[in-house]
Amino acid sequence: MCGIAGLINRSQSNADPALVRLMTQCMSHRGPDAEGIWADGQVALGHRRLSIIDLSDNANQPLADRTGSYVITFNGELYNYQAIRQELTGYSFQTNSDTEVILAAYERWGTACLEHFNGMFAFAIWDQQAGQLFAARDRLGKKPFYYYQNEEVFLFASEVGALLQTDLVPRRLNRSALPQYLMYQTVAAPDTLVKGINQLPAGHFALLTDHHQWMETCYWDVASPPAADPSLLQDRTAVQHRVRNLLQASVARRIVSDVPLGAFLSGGIDSSAVVALMAEQSDQPVNTFTVTFQDSAFDESVHARAMANRFNTRHTELPLIPDRLLAELPAIMASMDQPSGDGPNTYMVSKLTKEAGITVALSGLGGDEVFAGYSTFGRYARLRQLQLLWKLPKPIRQTILRWLSPGTNKQKLADLIALPSLTPTDLFPLLRQSTSALAAGQLLGLNKLVTPYAARFQAKATELSRLSPMSQLTVSELLTYTEPLLLRDSDQMSMAHALELRVPFLDHELIDFMIQVPDQYKTTTTPKQLLIDSLQPLLPGTLLQRPKMGFSFPWDKWMRRELKEFCSERIQRLSQRDLFEPRALLTYYQRFLQAEPTVSWNQIWLLVVLEDWLERNQIS
Repeated sequence: MCGIAGLINRSQSNADPALVRLMTQCMSHRGPDAEGIWADGQVALGHRRLSIIDLSDNANQPLADRTGSYVITFNGELYNYQAIRQELTGYSFQTNSDTEVILAAYERWGTACLEHFNGMFAFAIWDQQAGQLFAARDRLGKKPFYYYQNEEVFLFASEVGALLQTDLVPRRLNRSALPQYLMYQTVAAPDTLVKGINQLPAGHFALLTDHHQWMETCYWDVASPPAADPSLLQDRTAVQHRVRNLLQASVARRIVSDVPLGAFLSGGIDSSAVVALMAEQSDQPVNTFTVTFQDSAFDESVHARAMANRFNTRHTELPLIPDRLLAELPAIMASMDQPSGDGPNTYMVSKLTKEAGITVALSGLGGDEVFAGYSTFGRYARLRQLQLLWKLPKPIRQTILRWLSPGTNKQKLADLIALPSLTPTDLFPLLRQSTSALAAGQLLGLNKLVTPYAARFQAKATELSRLSPMSQLTVSELLTYTEPLLLRDSDQMSMAHALELRVPFLDHELIDFMIQVPDQYKTTTTPKQLLIDSLQPLLPGTLLQRPKMGFSFPWDKWMRRELKEFCSERIQRLSQRDLFEPRALLTYYQRFLQAEPTVSWNQIWLLVVLEDWLERNQIS
């Protein structure tokens, strides 16, 4: 887990290594163990290293192959590097690192090397012979790859802030992305909130050719999994057996480390499943960590302690009082490479875990998406039963839906009623909205907003139509929420403390299989029953009886009390920018302070974070 950077001059002049060093120094938190710069003619590559595999200096980067034909800068982990290394007979390895395995695989298979990889990664290889750059990002987008290009240069880095440090990138806001940010708490690839800076999409590779053309290619699509063996799907027992094998393999790959390793443990189904599988495959007690709170409404320590005792872990409770988190808030905001509706929770648990001496931690992130745990899965299943209503005139549909859903958010219900159909293309963009299109439009002074994700689902309409409803929703969650928000912020906030976070539930082999599991095995009276049953007798049935809490802080209270001044100052400054309709923005904030249920804390937090980020990064 590291930070990568690079500069390719499109003119004949030499690349300036000092500019690359500016980027790597900006990302020192991502890799405190070593820094490296490689330069040759028009190309310069940089690296910050967090040593996980092969701790020797020989594995420092940028790393050249034995002939000097290829040079790589790599961020992430290749979990199956040992198996791939055994396939690469005849290659004279100089290190025991997974980095060199990527180089050897590229030499053997070219860009097709990606088909062999299981891991989380973003890397760039300069191919001296071809005079081209080969860049790639892992299938789920766990590791970031940002780039900027103009007629003179091509820049890339693990963080937007690193690109800005070069002063080659204009510090201008990408205003066209603001609706997406407000509605979905983030901006998804290929866009960012900085004009001109783009992201290489998850599951894509790109080539910067000798003609200086940047060409992106999709090598993995979550909506198009390779066909599973029918015998693995023939009945519930076969499905459970396959799920267990895939999870065991996923965890086994992720507990390979040359540094101290642990796991986040909340006591819920997902984190308990990860810890159970770790304990099953480890000859030493697993290090587990739980954040505890004084407020019982947010504290899960009793449940976590029970799971720690069950699996005989080396358990550490990390007390978190409000004063400490609030004192950390400036550092948390400074760690936001891009503004987001998420992040502080991961920042704090990562900080406390790193302080306890851990460098690699496994997380239960992704369990809800893969095993239909979110409440959206239940809502989607119920909506599917109402499809016939969309054949009725809108006024009749409106009357019936309001009668069936008396407690539903009025704006969300109005947006639902207005949909032309319940096809994935129409429905999915609505399900994950944080701020409604109407409210976002009013804040921005725009009459009508086009739902940002509509085009994305329209492009996948054919692939989605081949999937079952629950699998369609899994794809939707991964594309609109998990990858652009949760994974991005997990990377940013854990790496702020040089802590590597691994997520076994988001192994692509597991996802490829689960996308093809029939809905009858996923849709049960209790969420994630399939996961519990697949891991029996490891997990206790009592896990299904406890309410889902999620790892959250009492932001709603804090933003009206302890954080009121902090938030008010930023909302006031934001209202003075030529971005929002000032009266609408200030009225919106007052409605929150007056505890109107139609304005939630996270809708206001998005605005507070945006202003803080604009000011910190001097974005105009």
